[in-house]
Amino acid sequence: MALRHPVIGISACHRMVADHPSQAVGEKYIRAVMDAAGAIPFLIPTMGDVLDLNEVLEHLDGVLFTGSPSNVDPARYDGPASDPGTLHDPQRDATTLGLIPKAVAAGVPVFGICRGFQEMNVAFGGSLHQKLHQVGSYLDHREDDSQPLDVQYAPAHEVILEQGGLLRALAGAERVQVNSLHSQGVERLGKDLIVEARAPDGVVEAFRVKDAPRFALAVQWHPEWKVMSNTFSRALFAAFGAASRERAQIR
Repeated sequence: MALRHPVIGISACHRMVADHPSQAVGEKYIRAVMDAAGAIPFLIPTMGDVLDLNEVLEHLDGVLFTGSPSNVDPARYDGPASDPGTLHDPQRDATTLGLIPKAVAAGVPVFGICRGFQEMNVAFGGSLHQKLHQVGSYLDHREDDSQPLDVQYAPAHEVILEQGGLLRALAGAERVQVNSLHSQGVERLGKDLIVEARAPDGVVEAFRVKDAPRFALAVQWHPEWKVMSNTFSRALFAAFGAASRERAQIR
């Protein structure tokens, strides 16, 4: 009997579309799950207040926590209030911050990207700098949104991969080039999170969950962008897909 494709849930964002409350997932994440992870994508709506998250996980073989224009509400990590006009998504916070630790504990593979990276840090008790470029000697990690997307998502700086880490093994190198499209970053690393990569200025760019039963990794950059044309990004999603496939076989 042929093995079935794993089902990977993708965290949605709450959006208003022509005055209608809607759920949104960027197509680049869907394509990466299909093409590079070899899985069936399944949208997870931002309805954590009414969804039974444990039951949701029973139907999934992996969960991808995506990037988003919105930021985690700093009240979730006892941070100072955001500047006026900052985009938040309280319905997504209410869903993902509870889902992340449940998924890891249940042995469901988890992959966080950008906002998903920040969510994972907060879910494990960490905190965030809201504006890295205003903190100490950190570099400006934001993209120039006046430029075409191909420029915004182009490699921006290298990251140093920790010796003995999963990313070092996947890359087969000590350093790789990544894009950079974020203003926030780790202030305090969450409990049981282990650094996998740092930017040259010391900013945490990737971590994994210590002693997680299966793949539980987050990166600050965007490997989903044109994933099939980047060897390292493809390897990341392939590892996530392989872990999800293993769970699917057991489930």
